[in-house]
Amino acid sequence: MSDRNWEAELAKIDKQLASVSDEALLAESKAVAPAKSAGRTVPAPTIAAPARSAGAAAPSAGAWRGWVKVAIAVGAAAGLMFWPWPTSCGGPLIGFTAATGAVALLGIWSAIGTWRHRLGLAHVASLLVVVGGLALGAREVLPRVGYAAPTPARSERWSCPAPSVGPPSVGPAGIPS
Repeated sequence: MSDRNWEAELAKIDKQLASVSDEALLAESKAVAPAKSAGRTVPAPTIAAPARSAGAAAPSAGAWRGWVKVAIAVGAAAGLMFWPWPTSCGGPLIGFTAATGAVALLGIWSAIGTWRHRLGLAHVASLLVVVGGLALGAREVLPRVGYAAPTPARSERWSCPAPSVGPPSVGPAGIPS
């Protein structure tokens, strides 16, 4: 049995990995692969990163991009609350349903960006945008596919009913006017 203290060795490795950012670690693993020459493996060189204090994690340079993505998604979701056309039937209904899908996709896009940059609060906001977009879309779609009870505001029809035309008026000689 060896006299090495494996707990201390692993703690050193963990400390070194914690000092390297995720982007640098991924870039290093893609750029440097172990080279095999004459049957022996050459270990990959390590990157020496500046040591940080354990409590203060510096935000990555692209973290502001995550916040911008969240702002775009939240703005689009807020815009759905002020949708200018009635969504009872026809083209405006199709447009609103497409817009709710686009808002959900924007929420997913911003959630991916916030996850990469470890922005917890922004990630929660992104997930709320996804849920809000899906809920608004479901509110319009479910009565029309027969899953929810239709209401006067949300009928079971996608298309608008044809305008009703009264019976033709008949003139004095029985000729429609």
